[in-house]
Amino acid sequence: MPSASASLTESKEKRGIYSMKGAANGVVELILYGDVGWDFTAKQIATDLRAMGKVSQINAYIQSGGGDVMDGMAIYNILARWPCQKSICIESVAASMASVICMAFDTVIMPSNAFLMIHSNWGGAVGTADDLREYADLLDKWRSSMGKAYQDKAGGKLSDEQLGQFFKEDTWLSAQEAVDLGLADEVIEPMQMAASINFKRLKDFNNMPKALQTLLAQQGNIGATTPNSPAPAATNTPAPVASVPAPAAPSQADIQAAAITFNAERITGINAAFATFPQLAELKNSCIADANINAEKSKDLILAKLGEGVTPCAAQPKSVIIHASNGNIVGDSIRAQLMARAGHEAAQKDNGYGSYNLRELARASLADRGIGCAGMNVMQMVGLAFTHTSSDFGNIMLDVANKSVLKGWAEAAESFERIAKKGQLSDFKVAHRVGMGEFKSLPEVKDGAEYKYITVGDHAEKIALATYGGIFTLTRQTVINDDMDMLMGVPMKMGKAAKRTIGDLFWAVLTKNGNMNDGKALFHSTHGNLTSGAPSVEAFSIAAELMESQMIGESPLNIMPAFALVPPNLKRAVLQIIQSTSVKGTDANSGVANPIRDFVEVLSEPRLKAKSDKEWYLSAAQGEDTIEVAYLDGIDTPYIEQQQGFTVDGVATKVRIDAGVSPLDHRGLVKSTGV
Repeated sequence: MPSASASLTESKEKRGIYSMKGAANGVVELILYGDVGWDFTAKQIATDLRAMGKVSQINAYIQSGGGDVMDGMAIYNILARWPCQKSICIESVAASMASVICMAFDTVIMPSNAFLMIHSNWGGAVGTADDLREYADLLDKWRSSMGKAYQDKAGGKLSDEQLGQFFKEDTWLSAQEAVDLGLADEVIEPMQMAASINFKRLKDFNNMPKALQTLLAQQGNIGATTPNSPAPAATNTPAPVASVPAPAAPSQADIQAAAITFNAERITGINAAFATFPQLAELKNSCIADANINAEKSKDLILAKLGEGVTPCAAQPKSVIIHASNGNIVGDSIRAQLMARAGHEAAQKDNGYGSYNLRELARASLADRGIGCAGMNVMQMVGLAFTHTSSDFGNIMLDVANKSVLKGWAEAAESFERIAKKGQLSDFKVAHRVGMGEFKSLPEVKDGAEYKYITVGDHAEKIALATYGGIFTLTRQTVINDDMDMLMGVPMKMGKAAKRTIGDLFWAVLTKNGNMNDGKALFHSTHGNLTSGAPSVEAFSIAAELMESQMIGESPLNIMPAFALVPPNLKRAVLQIIQSTSVKGTDANSGVANPIRDFVEVLSEPRLKAKSDKEWYLSAAQGEDTIEVAYLDGIDTPYIEQQQGFTVDGVATKVRIDAGVSPLDHRGLVKSTGV
């Protein structure tokens, strides 16, 4: 298959460094060390940027000898359009496609001993003379895109003639030269190049400045090869483009396989051109049969056919449809269509993909990136849409599934959210919470006296996070069968299951009645929060008095009940007791008022009945020290992520939530045994 690169791709294993980290106020640090398209990719950067949420500033650092042109241009487009301030520091070298990526930043900073290298892209293809001419045209288009990136950054300081000269050979620009041309913005003090970064790729470049040769040699990054040595010519093979060593002559089997692939790509392009013109099936077949007709020529034939017998009319307002190869407009349209089908967003009337099913959207995501899938069966095509580094399809499916998970979480009816004190933990270590009973009245501080430290004691309650989750798979069959339930129903059920999991933990605190740090059960006579009796005015009055009488030493806490927590079988009887204007057994006009009328809100919970259909509870208001539900960094919703390292027929997706549930203090809770 033809390929294009701005420099050789030799690495068989990743040897660079890539990371993206968020800091305060939306500032993001991005490190790009190594080969473009291998050590860091457009898909990685796009995915990580979306995960960062609101980004106000990107501070990037790059050390790279270049790499894949297509991935590099995608990275350039992603960063160039990202709506924030962007700066990048070239740590030592940004060569080839790495230099193009730098052009996406508002501010390019270079140490005085750093270099920016520009040269033309190169690649290889096999086929007929026409095929090779067509491929040469493709290389010219990529070079034009690279040139536009340089000139847009230079802002008029870089002429076409200068750029053309730069493309003729490896052109190394010092920091000051790059600033003078408008390709960089600031020169800073010299830096020492990181010894851990392998610049083996640079040995294939010519005209390397002696200062850079010395610097690389000191770090052991050049080896025995002298950078300025001319590339050896390979016997019986065409001379390589620019200074890149010629590849070994391909075998007959390689040539045949490449020719088959090249023709398959041609047919894919023709099929795509005719996709919306089923009435021209005969013309399509004739184009496919003619090896000299490619997608572009077939489009001309389509226009000519459509124009037969048509009389020109007055000019009409133009309707412009934009197709973007950077995954923005087309990718957003595909995402909008799936969101609408899943019921998460309103349908867009002008969405060109509004009638597409999942299979058609998968194919469109590949076609938009120029990825051919001719000769593939449906399973192979959908699998490529999921896994190809340039395709947005897998991430879009993940976005829709994530919306479904969150919808399920939001729609799950769980009463614990009305009662629990919401907390936050920053890690998975055991934390200690201080309840109401640890602080008595503050002592008086006399004039001129020192403030005294208040000791908390050793009875703080413990709480720790745990992770809860599961995996579901968005398979190829899901797409082929247009099974929206896997994007809607299953993730929604997992979202509801996530909330039920937290509910199980919360209600287990009451029903299991575990020990507090003082060695006594949560509900215990020593704690003054355990009573008896079936629901009645008298029983509720006694329970309420227990809570209202809680003390710290001689100091009352003035805790008031807010909720009655009952199993479903007691709900209606308790509502009648609490909401009635009079007391049971007395005449409505007797003047005997209900002393506990509406003193609490009644919440029914099936999990209580699973333990006992007689026991009931009183709880203080939300925010009081009763039971805490803490989430990692305060994120109180589940999230999903694509599982890495799994062999699945699709995308394995993990739903998880990090939470911890623990009683804080016994004083805001009262239990009745019900008998």
